[in-house]
Amino acid sequence: MTPDGVLVVGASSAGLATAEALRRKGYTGPLTILGAEEHLPYDRPPMSKQVLSGQWEPERSRLRPAEVLSTLDATFVLGDPAVRFSSASRVVSTASGRELTAEAVVLATGLRPRTLSGQDGLAGVHVLRTLDHALALRVDLLSGGRVVVVGDGVLGAEIAATARGMGCAVTMAGPQEAPLAYQFGPLPARLLAELHSDNGVELRLGAGVTGLSSSDGRVTGVCLSTGEVLPADVVVVAFGAAPATEWLSGSGLLCDNGIVCDSRCRAADGVYAAGDVARWHHETLDVLLRLENRTNATEQGVAVAANILGADRPYTPVPYFWTDQFDARIHVHGILHADAEVSIVDGDLADRRFVAAYRRGGTVIGVLGWNMPKQARLRRQEVGGSVPVGGMR
Repeated sequence: MTPDGVLVVGASSAGLATAEALRRKGYTGPLTILGAEEHLPYDRPPMSKQVLSGQWEPERSRLRPAEVLSTLDATFVLGDPAVRFSSASRVVSTASGRELTAEAVVLATGLRPRTLSGQDGLAGVHVLRTLDHALALRVDLLSGGRVVVVGDGVLGAEIAATARGMGCAVTMAGPQEAPLAYQFGPLPARLLAELHSDNGVELRLGAGVTGLSSSDGRVTGVCLSTGEVLPADVVVVAFGAAPATEWLSGSGLLCDNGIVCDSRCRAADGVYAAGDVARWHHETLDVLLRLENRTNATEQGVAVAANILGADRPYTPVPYFWTDQFDARIHVHGILHADAEVSIVDGDLADRRFVAAYRRGGTVIGVLGWNMPKQARLRRQEVGGSVPVGGMR
């Protein structure tokens, strides 16, 4: 297929990776990138770490300088969210009333943060997904006071570590027995709990959060299912996100925990999805898979660009992500399951430098490296049932 126009809906990692790969692979036709935010494409992982802490100025998080983006010969339409789509006509309608269409449309709208009932309009309550979110949260963290992070997954743990590094009194709340227990299983999760406790994060885990308390329009606490109320001057709600697909109602696309796609990341004729919002058929694993991480956003964008241009190749990555918390650099290859058999194959738990292999039925389904990134990367080849694609960061 040689399209006479490509429209990318989403101006973040997946969208930019798609556009750059199209040009790199020789596509010279019209290219439009539509973004909901006013900002040029920027990297999201630093929002919970370097940008939030102030280690980086916001401009440093940009994926490409403006002068580099200009060489893409693409039209950027920013600050104008997509609100409606017809897959039959491939017409995208925006909040301002624009109507954009192309021979190929790539949907890369990412995620929207989940929220607690009653948090809207309440001062001191934050979510963290965008650059503007990070900057607003940083202002409140710099004012000091008691911070409660509602969420014990990757994002919540990263925010808790960053806030504690900024000198805040931090409490992490969530339903798991330890941070990332559902994802990592008991052994690494227990080490994460120890890491946070050793660095002064107070853990209130194993109980659900039922709501917020407030006074005069400002948050004062976080209410737990046990009846306990955690005092708070600042609350960060970080217990997950949902694919941003509401605007696709009536589009003719199947949306079920993301935009459902075939193995080529194709949701309909001439319509593709990439990044956090895409749920595609992984041929090797024979499952519908949706991944929420930076590496997949980039690699899937590259795969989509190739298939738009006629490659007709399935996208079959070995999933990969990383997280930085205090002095721990954790790298994960494959898909971990909390009930898998876990064994240490490199390093030593006591030194907090190790690689753990996760097995099911004797097959390695994933590896986790804790402060051993090179060794974990070497062990990646042992993960059964998948074929690596592209490079890793």
